[in-house]
Amino acid sequence: MRILLADDHTIVRDGVMHILHESFPNAEIVGVSDTVELMKLVNKQKWDVIISDITMPPGDSGLEAVKQIKDISPSTPVIIMSMHTAEQYAVRAFKAGARGFLSKDAASLELVKAVNQVLSGKKYLSEDVSIILADSFSINDQANSIENLSNRELEVFKLLASGKSVADIAKELFLSVNTVSTFRARILEKMDFHNNLELIKYAVDNKLI
Repeated sequence: MRILLADDHTIVRDGVMHILHESFPNAEIVGVSDTVELMKLVNKQKWDVIISDITMPPGDSGLEAVKQIKDISPSTPVIIMSMHTAEQYAVRAFKAGARGFLSKDAASLELVKAVNQVLSGKKYLSEDVSIILADSFSINDQANSIENLSNRELEVFKLLASGKSVADIAKELFLSVNTVSTFRARILEKMDFHNNLELIKYAVDNKLI
């Protein structure tokens, strides 16, 4: 079995690889630190399962990588493993084509189960993710739901909500200031906000930060 793991934190990568080696001692497990290296290996080789973080600058997000992986190798199952809560990203992960989603906090307990589940051809849904996916049908009907934002807009939304300036966000995401300003304008329009204060209040009220 061949497993490809993508996470930009060395400690997390090493910890996850240790968990996987204990349960799959004969598996070949390769770790990379960003989506650029991830996609290089996906293009070059075949993998039985891919485990990826969401935020790994520079390059596209893990969710964009999932979409690319599904185009290149539709049958390869992808598990998203993230520090972000399921409320924020589970629905987006499955829409992108992921077969499983779990938080890094639960990785030690759920990862092996998730790998075995997706290898059997099924999706891995923890109880909390199942509830969130069910609730998403009603959430999508709300005019100012964050579900209306693209993945990159959501990323910018969260950084704005944390109090970062447009210039700081541009530097962190390796984008131009004009591009981030455009994302901010789209976010305010889609969410029907007039300023950053309303954005921050929404984020706090909905426990997004």
